[in-house]
Amino acid sequence: MEKYKKEDAYIRAEKRLKELKGFYWHAFWYVVVNLFLIGMVVVNGGDLWHFGTFSTALFWGIGLGFHALSIFGKNMMFSKNWEDRKVQEFMDKDKKNWE
Repeated sequence: MEKYKKEDAYIRAEKRLKELKGFYWHAFWYVVVNLFLIGMVVVNGGDLWHFGTFSTALFWGIGLGFHALSIFGKNMMFSKNWEDRKVQEFMDKDKKNWE
């Protein structure tokens, strides 16, 4: 039974790694392509501060944000670790008032 638990944990970890790699590649190509597109606008003398210049970056960025949310989940900002630190911080403040 223990062997199956370890194997199952390994499969989950491998899947998580594959998801993370996919997100990092997505972020890499986001940066490369958008730098290229914005660079082309600048080189060709286009209007840098026009909505069309950054529209690809904006809408693709929204998609990248949703991808990040699917990978890192709702606990991206308020993780369990953060909660534990805050609880400890509040307890330390209260402890000072008790003394």
